[in-house]
Amino acid sequence: MSTPDLAPRRTFGGVVAVWALAVVAGVLIGVFAPAGWRAEWITVSLGVCVIVAFAIQLWYGRSQAFIQRMALSSLGALLVLGLITGGFALAALVGA
Repeated sequence: MSTPDLAPRRTFGGVVAVWALAVVAGVLIGVFAPAGWRAEWITVSLGVCVIVAFAIQLWYGRSQAFIQRMALSSLGALLVLGLITGGFALAALVGA
């Protein structure tokens, strides 16, 4: 049986770090990727965000609420990248 942590590390920072990674990846894709390849690169960046979220949550070493933290990280990255993709779509409509 393990003893509880006296002062456990805060885990919300890891969740926000994955969201920030999604924002940076989305902006970089918008700047550097050709318009025809943006959807593919957004999908790749979401996969990278999920892997990074998994690595961050494992690094914390806490099993309590692991699934919730992973879900929050992944869902947040999905929503961020979805909003950025929606911005790409609106920019394509306005620019056409």
